[in-house]
Amino acid sequence: MESFVLKEEGRAIIGAAMEVHSQLGCGFLEKVYQEALELEFTLRGIPFEREKFITINYKGHPLAQQYKADFVCFNEIIIELKAVTAVDASHRAQTVNYLKATGKKVGYLLNFGETSLKFERYVNLK
Repeated sequence: MESFVLKEEGRAIIGAAMEVHSQLGCGFLEKVYQEALELEFTLRGIPFEREKFITINYKGHPLAQQYKADFVCFNEIIIELKAVTAVDASHRAQTVNYLKATGKKVGYLLNFGETSLKFERYVNLK
């Protein structure tokens, strides 16, 4: 059985997100949580890139249209933020597509829009 990929890094990210949610609660726009999470990552020494552009390839050719991940942490983990009452299939697909496009191993979908932080973890099996 394969070990939990990037386990400690994931714990650090979720811990930071939980702190943001405990301080702000729900009800703010996504950009507020993104800014607060950036500060929390910095305070905790978590390496990150904010609003990282992702090139999409089609049949080996890069497309002009790019996507922007909210964060890439530890150079390996995609973080997609939401501030909605509930995540849906399109939010999940977005996170999975970012993993496929980048070849990164792990992605987290974090939702700050509920009374407690909700998160989902995705692993790129390729």
